[in-house]
Amino acid sequence: MAKIDLDSLGIEELAALRESATDKLMEKVAARRAELEAELEKLSHYGKPAKKSPEVAPVAKAKKSDENKKSDEKKSDEVKEPIAKAA
Repeated sequence: MAKIDLDSLGIEELAALRESATDKLMEKVAARRAELEAELEKLSHYGKPAKKSPEVAPVAKAKKSDENKKSDEKKSDEVKEPIAKAA
């Protein structure tokens, strides 16, 4: 692969280079994905059918203040035993 002197390129040339690199990367990803899906299809004949994993949105973590409120609620829900008085 020929080296490209990025410093000598103008903004328009760099933008075009980025676009062509992105397009080429997308082509390669699509080709690899097709290969992997074909392999999964072949393997699915040997067992349970392959399931495509659904794209799941990331789950947000609970804030510390929310966790503290929940633990306080749990404590208040617990049955408290009476304390024996000293004679």
